[in-house]
Amino acid sequence: GLGLALVGRAKGYRVVLVVPDKMSTEKVLHLKAMGAEVHITRSDVGKGHPEYYQDVAARLAKDIPGSFFADQFNNPANPLAHETSTAPEIWAQTQHDLDAIVVGVGSAGTLTGLTRFFKRVQPELAMVLADPVGSVMAEYSRSGKMETPGSWAVEGIGEDFIPSIADLSSVRQAYSISDEESFDHARQLLKAEGILGGSSTGTLLAAALRYCREQTEPKRVVTFVCDTGTRYLSKVYNDQWMNDAGLLHYKHYGDLRDLIARRFEDGRVISVSPDDTLLTAFQRMRLADVSQLPVLVDGQQLVGVIDESDILLGLHQDATHFSMIVSSAMTDTLQTLDPSASLAQLQAELDRGLVAIIADATGFHGLITRVDLLNHLRRSLA
Repeated sequence: GLGLALVGRAKGYRVVLVVPDKMSTEKVLHLKAMGAEVHITRSDVGKGHPEYYQDVAARLAKDIPGSFFADQFNNPANPLAHETSTAPEIWAQTQHDLDAIVVGVGSAGTLTGLTRFFKRVQPELAMVLADPVGSVMAEYSRSGKMETPGSWAVEGIGEDFIPSIADLSSVRQAYSISDEESFDHARQLLKAEGILGGSSTGTLLAAALRYCREQTEPKRVVTFVCDTGTRYLSKVYNDQWMNDAGLLHYKHYGDLRDLIARRFEDGRVISVSPDDTLLTAFQRMRLADVSQLPVLVDGQQLVGVIDESDILLGLHQDATHFSMIVSSAMTDTLQTLDPSASLAQLQAELDRGLVAIIADATGFHGLITRVDLLNHLRRSLA
């Protein structure tokens, strides 16, 4: 999509792109910045559903006069580009000494193009498939059987069907890599090598390391950093998103503290002091993407909570309202829940329209919102 948007911008073409709603915000903004029209579709439906991204794209192409449907899943130009450019580049850079290539499959263009080229120049080369758990590609390449597809958070690879251009004939090994392992390997790559890669890079790296560790003799293996991690700063490299998605694990208490998105004891609470201005409180809410903040004295003692409605109250009547201090608008009559309270008690607190303040004799632990409870229930049912 980014490549098409770039070419379209250069040539003055209207570019219409259809992407599933799991794509990162940065990626969508990047596409829009290059002038593309972006249509967001559902990621929880399969091929053949009217809101499936490929079906939406085909329908738009049919309805827009003079349009061309790129259709990368069926377009022979897709694998041809990799056969005539990507593959020769790899072959030249490895000086014709290569044993295996680890790839992922989205449209299957890379896999098929490389397979065709290396069948001619080095037929014994092994193609190794890196596939997200939930995708059907790995199991199909191993057994020829179609599993029921699941869902995965990794972007750009993995499919719920077999693309018509897919050539799996050179695949010697296929690995199913979990989201957690993929995201962790992407982070480890940055930490160990200073390479900021995307989520699919983590999948490929995890599979490549598995393959290499299984070998009994030295092998030359190539894999890819498919995408820059700057398009995933709000996901892969965002602790809050990772925690909400169940992909980052902090200390487990077995009580309501496990539902707190930003725990005080972990040093992750975003707060304000009573003497901060309401503008400061508002800016911190926007930065942290929250609707309420705890008010702490010296960053330790909880004395109140302030939310968007507290800031909004009176703002339309007084333009200087933002310069008022937090203590003048915060709620200081606090009702707390003990960490040992039940989910039913938490639900009752939230049903009253309140944010739940979790505290006990040891002090303040954090806030729980409806979104935090939803995230907890979603992870429990996964």
